[in-house]
Amino acid sequence: MKIEKFEDIKAWQIARELVREIYRITNDKEFMKDFGLKDQIRRAALCVCNVQYFRRI
Repeated sequence: MKIEKFEDIKAWQIARELVREIYRITNDKEFMKDFGLKDQIRRAALCVCNVQYFRRI
C-alpha cells in the first residue's frame, strides 16, 4: 500500500478513531461537571494523533 498522505497511515487512522471515542465518552454528563479533567483527557487524545503523524515526517 502506497502512502500518499498522512491520512493513509494505519496508525493515524486508529488514533483518529480513539480520539472520536474519547470525545464521545467525555460528552457524558458526569465529565461535563469537571471541565479540567475533560479538557485534559481530550488534549491528551489529540496528542496521540499528532505524535503518530509527526513520526512519519
